[in-house]
Amino acid sequence: MRLRARSLTHALALPLAALLSASLTGCGAQVTDDRPAAKGSAGSHYPVTITNCGEKQTYPKAPERVVTNDVGITEIMFALGLEKHMAGFVMPDDKGDLTSVPWKDGYTKTTWISKKQINKEMALDARADLVFAGWNYGFNEGEGFTPADLKKVGIGSYLLSESCRNGIGAQSRGVMPPLDALYTDLANLGRVFAVEDRAQALITKFRKQVADAEAKALKGADRPRVFLYDDGRDKPLTSGLYAAPHDIITRAGGDHVMKDLKDSWATVGWETVVERDPEVVVINDYGDTTAEQKRAFLMSYAPLRNVSAIKNNRVVVLDYAELVESPRNPEAIASLSVDLRKLMKK
Repeated sequence: MRLRARSLTHALALPLAALLSASLTGCGAQVTDDRPAAKGSAGSHYPVTITNCGEKQTYPKAPERVVTNDVGITEIMFALGLEKHMAGFVMPDDKGDLTSVPWKDGYTKTTWISKKQINKEMALDARADLVFAGWNYGFNEGEGFTPADLKKVGIGSYLLSESCRNGIGAQSRGVMPPLDALYTDLANLGRVFAVEDRAQALITKFRKQVADAEAKALKGADRPRVFLYDDGRDKPLTSGLYAAPHDIITRAGGDHVMKDLKDSWATVGWETVVERDPEVVVINDYGDTTAEQKRAFLMSYAPLRNVSAIKNNRVVVLDYAELVESPRNPEAIASLSVDLRKLMKK
């Protein structure tokens, strides 16, 4: 996926000697019960140990000044009701429509730190004790902003599970089905912040939303071939097996044409798109290029003229916040399921 946040300046970090017991690298993320939470007071709940991207982390207490990067990550915190634990969020100002988001008040209760790309100085200036971001969702070696860099200045990190790298030294991302990544992060953070009941209630609600959408979705031979178009002219950026659109398309009743791409977000060749002849294109709406401009390009791009989706004008637009790992994913499945049924009746 692309980087989605930007800059600020410096201050002193709160020491974090015991917040994390292990450094973070790529690999799988899952909830563990290494130290089952005791019932009762918040004090009896800690320490808590979880597994995030293959690394165990131990929290002696709940972080108090979390900085989040990007809309999906920020809304995971809001959905869990954790605004009071946040120092603020970093994201551009195109975070999408908020009118129907149940947790939209979180944006007014927390500080919008910057619309620029997140960096170490920003975290220091916010006196962060934890940064919740992901590989290519803020963390990037080329920018000198990684969990290891933050650990050197006493700041902990939690990695978005969709962004876990799938091997030592690997740049490709993804170690579990995308919805499982969402549920893993909700359960992990529920334990870290002692809001397990709320986390489990969200997971139960989301699973039901998804099951209800699947029950109505197109099935078998009726499932249309679907391609996710993020952006790109020479080569399209799209979703592979491990990014949220895979589960959104599949659970909504589509056949994801890039399901064999074992990565989250990656670039492919137009010849591959033509060969797989998608019947529907889903456009990711974000950034400086509007969804209408992306649509116009697809409709006018000569190599695509015989692709079924283009010939039949079958295009769906979903918002960026629905297509990255976020609590908006289940609703995106429901809405896409309706759209696919309507389009394939034509």
